[in-house]
Amino acid sequence: MQAAAAAAVALTVLSVFLSLHGLFAHQSKPNQIQQQNDRNAQNEEVEEKKKNQPHIIFILIDDQGFNDIGYHNPTIKTPTLDKLAAEGVKLENYYVQPICTPSRSQLITGRYQIHTGLQHSIIRPSQPSCLPSHMDTLPERLREAGYSTHMVGKWHLGFYRKACLPTRKGFDSFFGSLTGSVDYYSYGSCDGPGLCGYDLHDDEGVAWGQEGKYSTTLFTQRARKIIESHDPADRPLFLLLSLQAVHTPLQPPKSYIYPYRDMANVARRKFAAMVSTVDEAVRNVTYALRKYGYYRNSVIIYSTDNGAQPFTGGSNWPLRGRKGTYWEGGVRGVAFVHSPLLRRRRRVSKDLLHITDWFPTLVGLAGGNISQSPGLDGFDVWPTISEGKESPRQEILHNIDPLHKLQSETMSWDTSEEESLVKTPKGAAPKKPKKKKKKKKVLKQQPKQKSAFKLKTTKKPRTFAHHAAKSKSKPLPKPKRKPLPKSKPTSKAKTKAHSQRQTLSHYRPNPKISSSGFPSVSGTSRPKSQPQSQSRSKTKSRRTTILNQNLSQFGPPLPKSKRQLKLHFRAKSRRTSFQYQNVSQPGTQLPKSQPTASVSLQPVWDTSVQAAIRVGDWKLLTGDPGHGDWVPPQVLPTLPGRWWNLERTLLPFYKTSAHKNIWLFNITGDPYERHDLADQRPDVVQQLLARLAYYNQTAVPVYFPPDDPRANPSHHGGAWVPWVDEGEEEEGKYQGVYKKGKNVKKKRKKKKCRMCKLKSFFLKLNTGMMSNRI
Repeated sequence: MQAAAAAAVALTVLSVFLSLHGLFAHQSKPNQIQQQNDRNAQNEEVEEKKKNQPHIIFILIDDQGFNDIGYHNPTIKTPTLDKLAAEGVKLENYYVQPICTPSRSQLITGRYQIHTGLQHSIIRPSQPSCLPSHMDTLPERLREAGYSTHMVGKWHLGFYRKACLPTRKGFDSFFGSLTGSVDYYSYGSCDGPGLCGYDLHDDEGVAWGQEGKYSTTLFTQRARKIIESHDPADRPLFLLLSLQAVHTPLQPPKSYIYPYRDMANVARRKFAAMVSTVDEAVRNVTYALRKYGYYRNSVIIYSTDNGAQPFTGGSNWPLRGRKGTYWEGGVRGVAFVHSPLLRRRRRVSKDLLHITDWFPTLVGLAGGNISQSPGLDGFDVWPTISEGKESPRQEILHNIDPLHKLQSETMSWDTSEEESLVKTPKGAAPKKPKKKKKKKKVLKQQPKQKSAFKLKTTKKPRTFAHHAAKSKSKPLPKPKRKPLPKSKPTSKAKTKAHSQRQTLSHYRPNPKISSSGFPSVSGTSRPKSQPQSQSRSKTKSRRTTILNQNLSQFGPPLPKSKRQLKLHFRAKSRRTSFQYQNVSQPGTQLPKSQPTASVSLQPVWDTSVQAAIRVGDWKLLTGDPGHGDWVPPQVLPTLPGRWWNLERTLLPFYKTSAHKNIWLFNITGDPYERHDLADQRPDVVQQLLARLAYYNQTAVPVYFPPDDPRANPSHHGGAWVPWVDEGEEEEGKYQGVYKKGKNVKKKRKKKKCRMCKLKSFFLKLNTGMMSNRI
């Protein structure tokens, strides 16, 4: 009986255990099925995302002008580019920066150069500078979205340490040059006379042994190799093909020159031949995209990095200006988008676009997260390009360069300066200026302190301290003034009284500007007085070192003596900049109707600072915009110089008028900038000046360090390579700024010999003509 009872209990326990096991199995099975379904759904989403992610091919050309492409100028033979543009969308209101480094930095970071510290100029090979280390880049965001990222061609964004190299900025591979101008066959690059080295790199090593191969052909072959070796079904591809062409030196293969043999201008003939090499390179790349299965799901973007240099054969005609200037010829770029994914093709887009827009546009097109990139200045313009919708961009800050100032406008009006500006009467010998000793080239500024200039002067220096207006402080009093009639000039007495109340051309920002949420500037300074140079040659050779970041906050002191007052009035009467004030909040639309007669006199901006801004149809330029001629393609104004002298205008080749420092154009109605409307529309000028002051409050300090002798290629086996160790704190080392003069070493002054200069000119002219003949 006991055995039977034990057996019954055992059976009962076993049955309960089996029932519980079945219950758990029954409950766990749906959970496993649900997890499996979730995994399948995720995999399907990933696969669908991969299918929707297009292959992005960005072709960046160097120094191609508005008139250097076939669909703008039939004499330039670019059949491939013309066909791709005709079948895609031509971007006819597209803007870049006037020189190489700023354009490339804004493409890679999506930020204006005032937010990267690269406001002033290019990064030269010997400068310890590059993109900010804390700032994310376009290839990094695309790589996070699952892209394979590759770059071929010209970098020109700094390489003084390995952290600055393209492979450390988001690219999986890099093949090309790191400096700004490289020989097309020998790959030699020079940073001034006698400082040359080899510049061709494969990833982070030097690619020796490629001499004799034409760079455009070599870069195209590498791009095709990347396309061939990559699997388009596995991962989407981002390829930045940054060709060195058509930058100087002008070295096209002879076979490409023959079709342009009828061009009389030799430089133009060679330049056109180099454009043809670009056209063939694009044809080979697009052929590879079709051959290896990329084309149907690809977006091809073609863009120049800045305007052309007419001195070396380029042409921006009929636009005004050239490379290195803020006229339309320097900043309006050639660009188009070609893709089977475009919803509206075969059209011309006249919506306002900027090179900073490619960052959010391409990241959004790739399915990336733009919110992870704070502080972007670009907009997602893919709906504008693909569907023809209105562009979200309404304004462009071309730049604010605090180091590029008109010297005559930054001086305080004292007796020594007055003598150099006032015309001497007939028969009176002009007074010779006193010789001045050169001082330090680098000025240092401690952060979070009042900045102060120390400039050379014949008098005892005086320091001017000025603080930005805070919200608690009282606003500046507005002088009451009757409106000026347009036809009658004001009397001298009224103008004298007015000149005592207001500075020459300097503007303080309205305290209302800081209400937009951007931090206001805490401390600034005024420059000490410095007499104007007596000769143009001395001005060119003098090294100017200016350290100023918050330029909208200060101005020169008012003139005191009667003679100074007359001079002050004379300079002021030549322009109407004294009428402008900041009366608008950021984002206010510009008026379309004619302005009212009364305009108050609250200053907002230092108009001697080189700056340019576009808001709607209006474009404003202040300071020295650069060489502003209209150069037809058949004209070569002067003999070509070395490339480092052509990147930036050292001094204007002409003087439009004394103290002219404000220009206003309606670009929609006057795209060639032939009619300056600054005098007729002071209401528009004052609001654009307010926008400049608003942007200037968000600017970071300019970083333009001096040359580092350790960069010399002779110390590194004859090649340009990174020279600073990773552990060394080089970034932020230079609190000051430095401008490189023409001559590094001091040379003894030679006696002027006009006949010698004339002989040298004709010798160079004859040599150039003989060497350029085919």
